Amino acid sequence: MMFWHDHYGVGAWGWLAMSVSVFLFLALIITVAVLIVRALSRPGPFRNGHTATRGGPTPEQILAERYARGEIDEEEYQRRLATLRGSPP
Repeated sequence: MMFWHDHYGVGAWGWLAMSVSVFLFLALIITVAVLIVRALSRPGPFRNGHTATRGGPTPEQILAERYARGEIDEEEYQRRLATLRGSPP
């Protein structure tokens, strides 16, 4: 009974298949972990008061910030805002 499975072992191809499947399984786990970390570290759509545009704040937001800092007066702000929105000042 000691050598009952002597001739019915896994063999070289079985060991190769198991090794490759373990490697693929570990690669899958690592890939999923990396994707989850990247998704969680991505900034939200309204972080820091800006919208989800990739280029940063919108032109209207920049204009409002300049007006809030006192760089432009109300008349210039209204004129530029109307120009940005496409309506006559």
